[in-house]
Amino acid sequence: MLTGIEEVDWASLGHAYGPADDVPELLRGLASADPAERELALDGMYGSVHHQGDVYDSTLACIPFLLELVADPEIQDRGAIVELLTSIGGIDLGGDDELDELDPEDEDFPPAANYAMAAAAVAAGADVFLGLAGDPDPEVRLAAPCALASLHPEPGRVLNLLRERLTVERDTEVRLALVEGVGRLARRHESLRAETVDWLGWLARAAQAPGLRLAALAQLARCAPAEVPDDVVERVTELLEEVRTAPYEPPVRPDDSWPPVPSLAGQISDFLGEQAADRSTPWADELLRTLHIALDDRVEDRIALIVAQLRSPDPGRRADAVWQCGGLIRMWRGRYEEVVRLVGLQLADPDPRLREAAAAFLERLFELTAPATDALATRLAAAPPRPPAGGPAARTDRCGALLALARSGDARAVPLLARALQGPGIRHELLYAIDALGPAAVPLAPALRRRLAAVDLDDRLYDHAAPLLHALTAIRAVQALPEVLRVLRGAPPNRRDWVQAAALRAVAAFGPAAREAAPDLVHDLRSLMAGGSAAVATKAALALWSVEGDAGTVLPSLEEWLRPGVSDPDRCAAAGALGAIGPAAVGGAAALRPGLTARDLWVRVACATALWRVAGDADASLPVLLAAWAENRHARVGIAECLAEMGPAAAEAETVIRAELAEVRRHNARETGSGSHDVHEDEKLLAFCRAALARIERDRWRPSP
Repeated sequence: MLTGIEEVDWASLGHAYGPADDVPELLRGLASADPAERELALDGMYGSVHHQGDVYDSTLACIPFLLELVADPEIQDRGAIVELLTSIGGIDLGGDDELDELDPEDEDFPPAANYAMAAAAVAAGADVFLGLAGDPDPEVRLAAPCALASLHPEPGRVLNLLRERLTVERDTEVRLALVEGVGRLARRHESLRAETVDWLGWLARAAQAPGLRLAALAQLARCAPAEVPDDVVERVTELLEEVRTAPYEPPVRPDDSWPPVPSLAGQISDFLGEQAADRSTPWADELLRTLHIALDDRVEDRIALIVAQLRSPDPGRRADAVWQCGGLIRMWRGRYEEVVRLVGLQLADPDPRLREAAAAFLERLFELTAPATDALATRLAAAPPRPPAGGPAARTDRCGALLALARSGDARAVPLLARALQGPGIRHELLYAIDALGPAAVPLAPALRRRLAAVDLDDRLYDHAAPLLHALTAIRAVQALPEVLRVLRGAPPNRRDWVQAAALRAVAAFGPAAREAAPDLVHDLRSLMAGGSAAVATKAALALWSVEGDAGTVLPSLEEWLRPGVSDPDRCAAAGALGAIGPAAVGGAAALRPGLTARDLWVRVACATALWRVAGDADASLPVLLAAWAENRHARVGIAECLAEMGPAAAEAETVIRAELAEVRRHNARETGSGSHDVHEDEKLLAFCRAALARIERDRWRPSP
């Protein structure tokens, strides 16, 4: 076993954490009879030798030994080793340009050639996987189809083997893996596509087991979306019901007398097994995720599938639907009213995990939450939110429900927010949500004022004061001016600019009433405008104009921050302040024009937007805005807002506006990662586009005088 392992100079090889002289011990650990040792060895392989999918020279040296371990029927947990080899050798050399994404100059990553050599080395030994398709160990059989489909150099031979195995395999999950392997072959090898698609279509119709028909439909959708039947939603819904009502069949084991494995991996396996017995068909959820990915922009079909899941009597299936629709609504535009309503109903479920999932989903919907607001209010009336034990940042479904209700703009959130403000801690997101409530939130001013007065003027001032200042700004609570000025004047050096900018935004929102409340305020504002950073000076200038109403007093300062040579963020801040002043700042229009040709896109957008707002110059602004629209999709919300203000003057933008409204994919959709405001920002873009188009069309049909 592991013949020749001592002949390799492992110390001269490397992995993620330095010399690879520990690798022989890891390889021997994979062959150990002790489950705990095998588990630690596998963790070590993924943690260093194949760290985050990287392939080092030590990874290449391991491949022959890993293939030897896989071929030995005496070795336990070989399924995990097959998965490791599949990952090491699984780069698609003919497909996704993965090698091109690797920088050969970057010393922090292994050479790109390593990945090609790993794929070739595993493929050269891939015959070993052929015998594993019928291995007595079901975990090995479960891993074999993906390995064969991804790595074996004879795809036609693999296709025949996988289809033959399906006729004799008894384990449900292994059978599904065989179907997935067939689908993977079709996606990787165009020469097999037609034959495989025909076979998957037949299996989707003729297989006796509903799970197999569902698996075939999912793979068919991934291989040939055009072949997916029009009635896919009805068929999948029927299959799910068949799956749900079918008797549970535990995985087939070669020997029921096997003792349980006392390792952490064994405990996790036992726990998952208990969950599987409770859920009966956990694999159905994975098939549905695969189907959702395959349906891609067929949003109506995907919504219909989720609606069917949300109406299921199985709480586990409803919970999975909540998570699935979270990904769907984040990426795609559509009519989600029924989805949101049904998710809202989950707030009444006895399962706290389902309630928390529903609340977490609704938190991110803002204006789209409307169909669920009654359910949110009912949940909160039954169990008002209490400050969570983990502090202000901790989350519970009740706090999530309150955040969702507040972000939707529903006034029923106000008394609950008032109660939350009486407690020792409150989620900062709740304070930032107050601006959605409009005038209905004015009664919160006294409580917000008290909390701001209690904030210590220490190094954490920004963290504690900024959310409160944001809320007071939103409701224009001028009675809180003394507390705001305390923060403005007493800000410590740590993040002082941020604190002062937040306080100055509040002063600007208070307007002339602030001068009446604090006659000495003007002196403070002029001092801040004359010195300090642009972030503070421009906010002070805007606040001074708001308080005094004299644009001539602040224009010279703002024009100074617009000069070429000033940093891009500072020019953007000054342009934003001029735009907020509007026509009264027309004297500063000349200072904005050089910014229209700046190298930085954000400076161009800020100056073009401000130029329209102060001078109404669409001829100069509109071309800049349209060029930026095409260049950077993340600039579109602000641009669309300006286009809506322009109305008929933005007629040349009609084509891009209509194109945006016709898009199904959200403008800020990302395959990985998401922000809490992504859906809200895209819905704002759509609202501005509709408003701009309505004004353009209204002008077109207005009768001539």
